[in-house]
Amino acid sequence: MKDLSLHILDIVQNSLRAKAKLIGIEIAERPEDNQLVIIITDNGTGMNQEQLENSIDPFFTSRTTRKVGLGLSLLRQNAEMTGGAFRIESELGKGTKVSATFGLNHIDRPIMGDLVGTLLILICSPGETDYTFTYQTPFGKLELDTKEVKQMLESVPITHPDVRSFLKKMLNDNLKQIQICE
Repeated sequence: MKDLSLHILDIVQNSLRAKAKLIGIEIAERPEDNQLVIIITDNGTGMNQEQLENSIDPFFTSRTTRKVGLGLSLLRQNAEMTGGAFRIESELGKGTKVSATFGLNHIDRPIMGDLVGTLLILICSPGETDYTFTYQTPFGKLELDTKEVKQMLESVPITHPDVRSFLKKMLNDNLKQIQICE
């Protein structure tokens, strides 16, 4: 995958297949440590120890539609190529946590890509899943919780085009103020 937003989308799709009802996406730019950290957590079905051990094997997938599962192994490879690290934790019946740390200024670090577009695809899709999103840098912190947004909207669905337009502008404007990476 060429950019980090596609990695995020891929990992979240795994969470959705695991029937997660709450997915957290955290991104932190830490220039003082030369780190970009991405953490995705979910409350899905989780994995047993064997599934967890096989999860980063590119020739293992729980899907029946194809015989390979490259997402986690590519994320791990991209993180480690930048001097970073990768970790996955899971407990059956409780959920999964995927953490990837990248060298922030490393030449091999994938670009962030269209993070706002990725978030909108997830947030504004029909379904019962809620999301929390946090992006933190030394210049500030952006937080979004779809449960809170839905409460404010009352009877207007989060999938409404006007809501999507508002969220797109709000996310773009706020990320521009705090984001170091692009």
